[in-house]
Amino acid sequence: MTSYLEFEKPIADLEGQILELKKISAKEEGAVDTADEIARLEKRSRDALVDIYRKLTPWQKAQVARHPSRPHGIHYIDALFTDFTPLAGDRNFAEDHAILAGFARFQGESVAVIVQEKGSDTKTRLKHNFGMARPEGYRKAVRIMDLANRFGIPVITLVDTSGAYPGIGAEERGQAEAIARSTEKCLNLDVPIISVVIGEGGSGGAIAIATANKVFMLEHAIYSVISPEAGASILWRDSARAKDVATAMKITAQDLLQFKVIDGIIPEPLGGAHRDIDAVMVDAEKCIADALKEFEGKEGAEIKRQRREKFLAIGRNL
Repeated sequence: MTSYLEFEKPIADLEGQILELKKISAKEEGAVDTADEIARLEKRSRDALVDIYRKLTPWQKAQVARHPSRPHGIHYIDALFTDFTPLAGDRNFAEDHAILAGFARFQGESVAVIVQEKGSDTKTRLKHNFGMARPEGYRKAVRIMDLANRFGIPVITLVDTSGAYPGIGAEERGQAEAIARSTEKCLNLDVPIISVVIGEGGSGGAIAIATANKVFMLEHAIYSVISPEAGASILWRDSARAKDVATAMKITAQDLLQFKVIDGIIPEPLGGAHRDIDAVMVDAEKCIADALKEFEGKEGAEIKRQRREKFLAIGRNL
């Protein structure tokens, strides 16, 4: 069953009518031919979808980025990689299921994969802590990056988190330090890092694995220093003003490309990634493959320098 967002109500009504007409046609032999009416409603539905998604506000994009049916990290692992071998634990405290990490093959070549996973239902969301990593998750990421660097293997990261987990236990175990170490490790690798924000890129929880040579975003993904709700609570003590914060913070892929925070946008099917997951995977694979080709034959020092200069240049000449 399709889940509709609040602003998609006109589309939900039309697609509901289409579904009912199709059921009637299938059940009643000799019933009035509904093909013409179905075709008319399908055109209206598509036109409405085009009109709505052409004018999405930043807050509406945030809702699309959080859509419950949107493909998550696990979907990308299954679609883009073969022979994925996950590695567990940070060799210090525990395993963190919010971050999946290991080694795989991408188009036949060895890569390290680090993915933030939110979960798709109640059980998996609890298991993966809604994609909010604890310190051990980032320390696991550092461990994988160290191994990749040692063997000259590129790193691919997929970002989808509202932010690092802010619980007391996480803070006691050094959440800020773990994020800083992971960010530092990204900056100092001699192998290329390619990062894609597939849903939400929230604060340090995202940048810890997205300090990459190339950073891409899906068309309706968001990337921000704080979630709109949290920003509204701090500024106005009213989370209902999240819409205002989303607009002010410039969290959309289109804004961030203009500010040169990211390097490119991966298009989504009309209506969001959840409406045609296969198409999204094809475009994501091509984008990652093209990015990796740019670094073929380059020395580690040059790869590292490009990454550092990229981030030092953010904000200049705006």
